[in-house]
Amino acid sequence: MILPAEPCHKPSCQFGPVQLDNPADKARGSLLTAAAAACVVVGHHACSDTFCSAESSQQDVPRCVTTQTCRAGSSWLVLLAGRESTAGSGAAAAANSQRYTRIILDSARRQNPANMGEQPIFSTRAHVFQIDPTTKKNWVPTSKHAVTVSYFFDSTRNVYRIISLDGSKAIINSTITPNMTFTKTSQKFGQWADSRANTVYGLGFSSESHLVKFADKFAEFKEAARLAKERSQEKIELTSTPSQESAPGDLQSPLTSESINGTEEDRGAPGTPQHSEARAEPSQNALPMSHSSSSISKHWEAELAALKGNNAKLTAALLESTANVKQWKQQLAAYQEEAERLHKRVTELECVSGQTTVIKSQKTELNRTIEELELALKAKEEELESLKAEVEGANEFKFQKDSLTQKLKESELRNQTLEAQLSELEQRLESSQQEREACQKNLRSLLQLLDSKIFELTELRDALAKMMESS
Repeated sequence: MILPAEPCHKPSCQFGPVQLDNPADKARGSLLTAAAAACVVVGHHACSDTFCSAESSQQDVPRCVTTQTCRAGSSWLVLLAGRESTAGSGAAAAANSQRYTRIILDSARRQNPANMGEQPIFSTRAHVFQIDPTTKKNWVPTSKHAVTVSYFFDSTRNVYRIISLDGSKAIINSTITPNMTFTKTSQKFGQWADSRANTVYGLGFSSESHLVKFADKFAEFKEAARLAKERSQEKIELTSTPSQESAPGDLQSPLTSESINGTEEDRGAPGTPQHSEARAEPSQNALPMSHSSSSISKHWEAELAALKGNNAKLTAALLESTANVKQWKQQLAAYQEEAERLHKRVTELECVSGQTTVIKSQKTELNRTIEELELALKAKEEELESLKAEVEGANEFKFQKDSLTQKLKESELRNQTLEAQLSELEQRLESSQQEREACQKNLRSLLQLLDSKIFELTELRDALAKMMESS
């Protein structure tokens, strides 16, 4: 037996309003089970929110999940939908059952905004900040890098939300109300105050165009929220008169979290006097219970014990997965630190390789200077030869010859000095080339190591993504 969360009016759907026309069903009620954290069980391609009854056993419940499984892994809620509506008609029991189911859906979806089942209307990337709760002046970053910030429409509550997830953590879950205002404090930064969350959110965008688009969408959805609120108020005013004339057997008291979950004593003993007092008033007009109520109570206790066992198993699995996620996060942080260190090392080596350009320019200048000196040396040698010829040919120029000889000696000394400088420059050039080759070799090895580390990080990220998808 599969019950929709509310009557489905789609032409291709086989499920209509829930009816409890069977007297046996009215007597014992319909035991409904639902996942506590937005487990949307699809039993038909045209229905989105359906739940499976636990009339057979808890192990039969997963058979109703045909297109997707529960993504939450939380405990199961048990709801005796027909317990307090046995005195009413079949339509009243169906209305109460639908009402309880809608409340379970709303409370479950509010626990995890990522599982609302809706597609984002508009998405952008920004750095997320929150106001410091103590000083109310400074901004505290809630994300290490730019994350996706999206607008969602929650069809179950008819509201618009701003949601941002950093991994599996919801850093923004803000419901847009008509009295909210998005303020652009700079060209790339905007903020708004959320009175329900008692905080102020800030978003830092990469460009002014992204900020303008986000602000325009905020104003658009704010106006849509105002119109939706007005329509809901008009609908409440129109339906207030018929609701006051409802049957006395309908359930009038609101369903609180205590009435759904109950205390440990209530869940452990469904037949205690507390339950009798809680339903004493509705049972004044109730139909006579069948003689099999004691066996039904035992059946409920057995179902409750099975649910508790499954709850313990699911809790243990959730704790184990949480510990694994923490370990993976630590490993990922270590790999990120190693990657940052290698990146800094590569930057340093790039700076060192940039110095080789300076050495090359100095080498070019030295080569040019050597060429100029060689030309000057050749000129001096030619001058010396001419002077020697003049000294040999003319004894009268002996004094000039001596002076020229002295100049020749000085030139030879300078030549030796230049040759020594030239040899020294050649040695420096060879050493600089060797250093450059060593630097290039180290740079290649570090680049290969960085590529391997980046490849390992990519594999680790893919593995983590697959694990998160499978979990």
